[in-house]
Amino acid sequence: MSSAQYWLMKSEPNECSIDDALQAPHATVPWTGVRNYQARNFMRDAMQAGDGVLFYHSSCPEPGIAGIAEVASGTRPDPTQFDPASPYFDPKSQSDQPRWLLLDVKALRKTRLIGLPELRASPELADMLLLKRGNRLSITPVSEVHWGLITQRLLGD
Repeated sequence: MSSAQYWLMKSEPNECSIDDALQAPHATVPWTGVRNYQARNFMRDAMQAGDGVLFYHSSCPEPGIAGIAEVASGTRPDPTQFDPASPYFDPKSQSDQPRWLLLDVKALRKTRLIGLPELRASPELADMLLLKRGNRLSITPVSEVHWGLITQRLLGD
């Protein structure tokens, strides 16, 4: 029995798309710019190397699951919080007590895009956090059942 957990992680494709991640050295990218405490806490307290990731393109003409990835490291301070030139700069964060963390994500493969209409059309996914009204978190847990439905039935793995 696996102890792996599953996650959906949103990225704006103009910042880091699944293609960008696949072309990165070792297909691994640092997941920078998370500025929501709940999403940060998921990274800090629950996510572990080897966990499965649904790589989701957001804030784009066709949002949806665009690839499969995995968590590739534990957390460390996100350096963008200390960089005044970064859009993710946080002047209240201190290097001895950083507020924001990152972890590395390794892209495994690009998939066909599974958009919100297709996800919503599957009654078995109705309680998936991504599909809940008002949910805007960039990182959300995915149940083992939902992971299986998406990767096996919708992607045909």
